[in-house]
Amino acid sequence: MIFLAILGPGIITATVDNDAGGITTYSIAGAHFGYALLWTLIPITIALIIIQEMAARMGAVTGQGLADLIRENFGVKITFYMMIGLIIANIATTIAEFAGIAAAAGIFGVSRWLVVPACAALVWVLITRANYRTVEKVFLFIAFFYIAYIISGVMAKPDWGVVGNALITPHLEFSTPFLLLFIAVIGTTITPWMQFYLQSSIVEKGITVKEYKYSRWDVIIGCLITDIVAFFIIVATAATLFQSGIRITDAADAAIALKPFAGQFAGILFGIGLFAAALFGASILPLATSYYICEGMGWESGINRRFKDAPQFYTLFTAIIVIGAAVVLLPRIPLVKLILASQVINGIILPIILIAMIKLINDKRIMGSHTNPWWYNIIVWIFTLIIIAATTALIVVTFIL
Repeated sequence: MIFLAILGPGIITATVDNDAGGITTYSIAGAHFGYALLWTLIPITIALIIIQEMAARMGAVTGQGLADLIRENFGVKITFYMMIGLIIANIATTIAEFAGIAAAAGIFGVSRWLVVPACAALVWVLITRANYRTVEKVFLFIAFFYIAYIISGVMAKPDWGVVGNALITPHLEFSTPFLLLFIAVIGTTITPWMQFYLQSSIVEKGITVKEYKYSRWDVIIGCLITDIVAFFIIVATAATLFQSGIRITDAADAAIALKPFAGQFAGILFGIGLFAAALFGASILPLATSYYICEGMGWESGINRRFKDAPQFYTLFTAIIVIGAAVVLLPRIPLVKLILASQVINGIILPIILIAMIKLINDKRIMGSHTNPWWYNIIVWIFTLIIIAATTALIVVTFIL
């Protein structure tokens, strides 16, 4: 019963990471490179669990959000520049979520002019009118729809022997498209906003060190779910579209193209999953951004507070929703490039956030006896260096070679 009461922040944070941008990234990875990027999910899952656990532990021990801790320990100037980079990436990602809603609506023949404003209004009402527990229950319900991708992957009837071999055999290509997707897969699976949102959720839910052993399982289960879903998205598109030489530009293309190969029902499920994921992301991204900007600037924040108590929090949230929905309705906006760019930006910013987290969580003044074990630090440092190396390689391949 205690676990059920604690359940929520870990599963919601990790699951929503498979948002419209994530689904687009995984779909393109499978359609363009087959199973070649599947192996990355194993080290990414390990790193995701450790990084998310760090964020949740800091929230439970300190009772403060990540942005709050960064401001207190690294100063306002560093926090300000970090927030600028994060807000740019998150606004781009929020636009990508509404683009996903529009694309999913198009699959079912519904006008984006109807669906996008309606969903923006729905998200705004949910966050501004409900308390944290109600919002959390709605988010957990939406998370259930990700099962659509698992079913679609099975219906694609892949060669599971080939899939298993690709999962355990590392593969690298030193080309710009491959490296771009390599960084995008990392950037969409482990994003900067996740750490801020998870830690803020732990704090707002009132989870302390006493309950943390249950919250840790919430984090682990959420991380496993998100990468299992990612696995099946890549499998579904690799087994059908890649095998047939079909190139796609977004997840909606994947949903439509899947139908002749995996069946009408698989394509519909893929489209339903895209809509649920995009709506989920359109709710969480503006919320996460509002959390960490307000924490970083020392302003009041939280769903349980009313507008008069946290005006900056709700103003930011509303502005990001309006921008995200409005941009998608503009003609000739390169939405797919925007989606992939937001994932790459996240991949570039992530090492900075991870370095800050490592320094904070190993500070005994902040964490007391709850600092990282040595092997945690090794894994996070290795992962950070891999992201830096991959980003550097992309720059070299793009601008020098």
